[in-house]
Amino acid sequence: MVAPPDNDVLWARSLNHSHNGSPALDGVSLGVREGEILAVNGPRGSGKTTLLQCLSGQLVPQEGEVWFNSSPVHTMSPVLRERLRRDRFGWIGPEPALVPELTSWENAALPLLMRGTPHRAAKTAALEWLERLDVGACAHKRPYALFRAQQQRVAVARALVTEPSVVFADEPTAPLHRTDRAQVLRTLTTAARSHQITVVLATLDAEIATVADRTVTLIDGRRDNSPRSSEAEGRAACSLSV
Repeated sequence: MVAPPDNDVLWARSLNHSHNGSPALDGVSLGVREGEILAVNGPRGSGKTTLLQCLSGQLVPQEGEVWFNSSPVHTMSPVLRERLRRDRFGWIGPEPALVPELTSWENAALPLLMRGTPHRAAKTAALEWLERLDVGACAHKRPYALFRAQQQRVAVARALVTEPSVVFADEPTAPLHRTDRAQVLRTLTTAARSHQITVVLATLDAEIATVADRTVTLIDGRRDNSPRSSEAEGRAACSLSV
């Protein structure tokens, strides 16, 4: 094994993974810099979700390596990977997946409470994030009383409340209307940048990918290395250095 470059918080090499014999990832390699917002673009079935699951330790790739800083995620025990996800990673899916019996602040505070943070401190942190995400007024409401965009903002707060090193966002705005998509995405990226949180964002929408610092494209489980794709990534890199 070769350790990743020092400036990459996440690094993957030659990832291969199949679901029921159907290839999902085929030799995918990439690095993600600390504080970077990386968009993973591609059509449905291109392997975006599988890639995020491998990078976050939810799946162990059948072949290849995944590193977080200097730690090889792909060789960790299930207990260590679960601890890594709890303590250093956040996850936002296409559905809010809120606990219906809990209020918004309780849903947002859940990751802190699960790792033993005192109740008062967890509540304070959750309320602060709900305010930052413009849903502070919903703190004592349960999910059924919220609009879909509000539910998704609570899910974003839940992912950010521990101030993780990396947030993985798998189509986080897919079920929302266009205006709500823009608002939720803006609040996520603004919060991440203000706290130097790395974001790996999977999306079907090329317009949404424009909020990222850099975009990689997957086609049938492989990185698209076509001239058009490389040129677009190069333009994004140049814009960061200006």
